[in-house]
Amino acid sequence: MTPVTAIINAHVVPVASAAFDGGTVLLQNGRIVELGTDVTIPADATVIDAAGKWVLPGFIESHGHVGIHEEANGWAGDDTNEMTGPNMAAVRALDAIDIDDEGFRDALAGGITTIVVKPGSGNPIGGQSVAIKSWGGRTIDEQVISDAVSVKSALGENPKRVYGDKKQTPSTRLGVSLVIREAFIAAQDYAAARDAAAEKGEPFTRDLGKETLARVLAGELAWDQHVHRHDDIATAIRLADEFGYRLVINHGTEGHKLADVLAERGIPVIYGPLFTARSKVELRDRAFSNLVALAAAGVQVAITTDHPVVPVNFLVHQASLAVKEGLPVQTALEALTVNPALILRLHERVGSLAPGLDADVVIWSGDPLDVNSRAELVLIGGVEVYRWSDGRGQVTERASRFS
Repeated sequence: MTPVTAIINAHVVPVASAAFDGGTVLLQNGRIVELGTDVTIPADATVIDAAGKWVLPGFIESHGHVGIHEEANGWAGDDTNEMTGPNMAAVRALDAIDIDDEGFRDALAGGITTIVVKPGSGNPIGGQSVAIKSWGGRTIDEQVISDAVSVKSALGENPKRVYGDKKQTPSTRLGVSLVIREAFIAAQDYAAARDAAAEKGEPFTRDLGKETLARVLAGELAWDQHVHRHDDIATAIRLADEFGYRLVINHGTEGHKLADVLAERGIPVIYGPLFTARSKVELRDRAFSNLVALAAAGVQVAITTDHPVVPVNFLVHQASLAVKEGLPVQTALEALTVNPALILRLHERVGSLAPGLDADVVIWSGDPLDVNSRAELVLIGGVEVYRWSDGRGQVTERASRFS
């Protein structure tokens, strides 16, 4: 029989269901098997006594650049943006991730077990994102949860500045929208021609970029829209209405100005980063209270560090300060777990403690929203990958995992 791990005597916070004390969480075959206060523990189970501790699902960083914008490696480790053309739908973040990036170790210390790695915001169309586990594989491919998540796009200052400096289109907001609109029209024509050729049994020349955008149009991939200003958010909605794709607002700094519109349309917002100065015009209105207003209006929200803009292990601290500014505690926990999982369609694997989901579990010394609490034990797929011991965090490194 496959070994079972039992976490016992814990304050269990599944997030998607009510918390309970004196709880047990059973893990087997990399999945959560059972949880509750009356769970039979197999005689041969490995038992972890979590008395006085809090047990939660691993947190999700829903918009990060860990592994593609590496820590302390300068230009050599920065593969965030392929800024040689405004439409880079064909590129994939997966192809540039270094799983030894120090940012992944920081993520474990912050209780983060899932990261959605996205291309940057230098292009109107930046490329494809990927959802991965924070640790555990011999190669990045062994850490992939889904490579069918989203395509990153950017409106506003960033692409306008990048290509304006090159004296080419797009150098204005007009041009950025033009690039996106023309790309989707071309993808519509491509999909129609491809399907017609398939119906006739005729050969057809593939185009990776148009294939990707056709998947967006088909609803297979979300459209992750980098956007800050309220007028750019309105443009994002306009484009989504025109082409019918699944829009996810990323950053959404001025989203509070359109909170009722976003809520009415069911458009979620991955909000943040929050620990930053107002470093450019688009960030003039940056405030924790904007996130609070979005949630109060009924917008489904997640929180991001946009690592390395804010260190990834500070994800939970951003949530803590948002609570201080009025965000309900339950909403804050949902914004770190179940909401990003639902927004990016990862909820059948991660985002809560529930039978059948991945055994990505974190034992905290106390309430994770208390800045004095720390992640003491992190399990991914039921396997220990991080432990706080002897006054420091200790990661289970590759040499010991695969020796």
